[in-house]
Amino acid sequence: MDINKSPEEKLDLYKLTVEETYSKLNTSPQGLSEKEAQNRLQKYGPNKIEEVKQRPLLFKFLENFYNILALLLWAASVLAFIAGIPQLGFAIIGVIVINAIFSFWQEYEAGKATEALKKILPSASKVIREGKEREILASELVPGDIIVLEEGDNISADSRLIEAFQLKVDNSTLTGESRPVRKEAEAMSGKNHALVEMHNLIFAGTSVAAGSGKAVIFATGKKTEFNKIATLTQTVKEVKSPLQKEINKLAQIIATIAILMGFTLFAINVFVIEFPLELAFIFAIGLTVANVPEGLLPTVTLALAAAAQKMVSKNALIKKLSSVETLGSTTIICTDKTGTLTKNEMTVRKIWIPCEIIDVTGAGYKPEGKFLHKGHSIGYDEMKELKLLMRTSAFCNDAKLIPPKKEGDKWKILGDPTEASLLVAAYKSGFDLEEELQRIPRILELPFDSKRKSMSSIHQKEDKKVAYVKGAPKKIILLSTHISEKGKIRPFPDEEKEKIVKKHDELAAQGLRILAMAYRNFPNDFTDYKPESVEKDMIFLGMMAMQDPPRQEVHHAVEQCHRAGIRIIMITGDYGLTARAIAEEIGIISGPCQIVKGKELNEMSDDEVGQLLHSGCDVIFSRAIPEHKMRIASILEGEDEIVAMTGDGVNDAPALRKADIGIAMGITGTDVAKEASDMVLTDDNFASIVAAIEQGRTIYENIRKFITYIFAHETAEIIPFVLMVLFKIPLPITVMQILAIDLGTDTLPALALGVGPSEADVMDRPPRSRKERLLNFSVIFRGYIFLGLIEAALVMSGYFWILYGGGWQLGQQLPFTDPLYIKATTMVFVGIVTAQIGSLLVCQTTRTSVLKIGIFKNRWIPMGILFEVIIVLAIVYIPYLQSIFNTTALGINEWLYVLTFTPIMFIADELRKYILRR
Repeated sequence: MDINKSPEEKLDLYKLTVEETYSKLNTSPQGLSEKEAQNRLQKYGPNKIEEVKQRPLLFKFLENFYNILALLLWAASVLAFIAGIPQLGFAIIGVIVINAIFSFWQEYEAGKATEALKKILPSASKVIREGKEREILASELVPGDIIVLEEGDNISADSRLIEAFQLKVDNSTLTGESRPVRKEAEAMSGKNHALVEMHNLIFAGTSVAAGSGKAVIFATGKKTEFNKIATLTQTVKEVKSPLQKEINKLAQIIATIAILMGFTLFAINVFVIEFPLELAFIFAIGLTVANVPEGLLPTVTLALAAAAQKMVSKNALIKKLSSVETLGSTTIICTDKTGTLTKNEMTVRKIWIPCEIIDVTGAGYKPEGKFLHKGHSIGYDEMKELKLLMRTSAFCNDAKLIPPKKEGDKWKILGDPTEASLLVAAYKSGFDLEEELQRIPRILELPFDSKRKSMSSIHQKEDKKVAYVKGAPKKIILLSTHISEKGKIRPFPDEEKEKIVKKHDELAAQGLRILAMAYRNFPNDFTDYKPESVEKDMIFLGMMAMQDPPRQEVHHAVEQCHRAGIRIIMITGDYGLTARAIAEEIGIISGPCQIVKGKELNEMSDDEVGQLLHSGCDVIFSRAIPEHKMRIASILEGEDEIVAMTGDGVNDAPALRKADIGIAMGITGTDVAKEASDMVLTDDNFASIVAAIEQGRTIYENIRKFITYIFAHETAEIIPFVLMVLFKIPLPITVMQILAIDLGTDTLPALALGVGPSEADVMDRPPRSRKERLLNFSVIFRGYIFLGLIEAALVMSGYFWILYGGGWQLGQQLPFTDPLYIKATTMVFVGIVTAQIGSLLVCQTTRTSVLKIGIFKNRWIPMGILFEVIIVLAIVYIPYLQSIFNTTALGINEWLYVLTFTPIMFIADELRKYILRR
């Protein structure tokens, strides 16, 4: 079938039987061959939607000419022209252009970084090719491919169902209807059905809400129904993060202050000091420009993007930059147990069948090991219950084992790790799954449901049907009426059930996860396949106990959380005793702990849950379902907590969206969970969450360091204007020299602070309140007042040293061309740069000594200093630049004087930090 045919012809597939569909699409139940798949990929192209043309880069570049700070500089240039100083006007325009280029480059690099992050976790699909199930990139799907569907999968192409087991699909992306729609594989009759009425067709962009199935693809890429609406999603404007909004607000405040100060200085110079109008204009423009932190906006954007890239190296993929800053404020992490806190290498360790314990050797997913009964190795067929248990564990299973491709590689899995461990155990016992399925083929599957806590696989065995069931032990025990022991089936009394539950609790207290197995026979004409009809009156077989050992690095990560004032709450579907044993082992709980079961949580009011969470006692929520996660997140957020929530299932999506930071698992997580999340863990590791929080705290601190550094030199640039007005001295710094600092010497050093490493104590402080402003008193005091005033005092001392050394007296005015004046202003210019080198070094930390972390641990710092030195030497010694910036060459004595500014600034702030730490 040609996908270039009209939609009506393609959608007519709903009328065809499964066999006719195979024929129409030139495929088979074994799927396509690799060669044929490649041919079709060449013919039809990759399975990607058409991308809308983005706004031209030129428009993005031009935006940098009309942000609030650029407009302020435009106003300054206009005033310069009005005042009859065209050279200054052109200089400021040059500054605007240079700043626009620099800003555009930074934003372009940040954009490239963000796009690169999107490609790290490409969408994948499970397909059947040449009779084998494998995972490929969704972009490589072609018409005729057989795709395998499981709960939580995104559907990547328009397809015709060929198998469906309790399958429900979320069509909301196409129809807006949030309620999942049941799907079936049977052919339909009639005409003019709406899309949602075609129960055997599924479409790209939708997702599997429940159940499982298989489908054959009939349309990919731009020929899909989803492509018609996908272009709309690409035109949505990205919303600015709270931090970016706060930076914009800060820029507006600074711009307002700059304008007011400029006008005030202009008025004083004209009406009080009675300077000529042209001179008053120059001074007013100089003060205005001195107040403008030109590199503020682009550096913040680039710093956020750099932080997101750093997190990738720590296995945390940030989907939007605003999440970086929220991470730094996290107060509570709500986490699952399996895979996040543990290695996700589930291994069956013990098997309990009535009155017998069997130990299982081997680790991981490699199907090698032994079954030991009383010290002797046994096979699955030596005990009837063991044989039935292995059959149930392998039949009631959708996982696949993938052998290593080369020596040294590990065995891998497709599907749920718990199911994979059961399959490995079956193989260890000698069970042959393919042979057994040929003899006892599957008819139907009732997929696992988090509310039901069970799964059934119904098979045809000779002249009867058999349902093999696995699930939560207490649930399976409760629904069983008989038990199989030593090959005989007998009634299962309540007293015996209680004894088996106690045995289950003993195993769970060892940190083992336990599943129970049972089966039920049906007559051949049985067709009522509802879970409530199948999963009752069963014959109990036994239990399988699995261990997923804690990750080694998690214990340290948990300790970091405790030190950082971050609380960890375990919300797990596991049994309470199992969860508690793991929580104690890794240090989440160390004192009194209350285990709240899912049923108990349902009976509690929100106020009662809130009181429990803030009672000071550790809490574990066991046998929890995704809806419980959503409720807990809502209650915690109502208490003004910043909540990070982990999840991997399709039903976790609402909780992930509700939490301040939704964290999906990159390995075991469903496509739906990943889409709903703010962050994806590429290694499913709890320690990666803590590393991301550390980076989130670091980026916020780095932006404050950058602002502190900028404020320090702004004070040193403003004070000369104040002293000029108060004491009628010659202006100690020119407008061009201010511009040389703001957009020359200070650009790369400021950027270096924005991307610096974490401080040693960043995880020893409590979380930052969401109400705490970026520009708080400590930032203003340290930048504008402490460092700024010291820097201003130093440079003014150099200024007066030169003037008095040349015979100048207080009150004496000097022309701009006077060699003494030029040398004095050069001294101020060079002094600010050398003082800023000291500020740069100390601004790397807020409380910790720079000597402790290493002065040049941030590799950008020495590059920034070298950049400053090269520019200042060029401006001071190159004659052409001397004429532009009104500078002159300094001698050895002047250099020895200004070079002391660097250690003075360094020592002063190190003393401040020492006092602060004490």
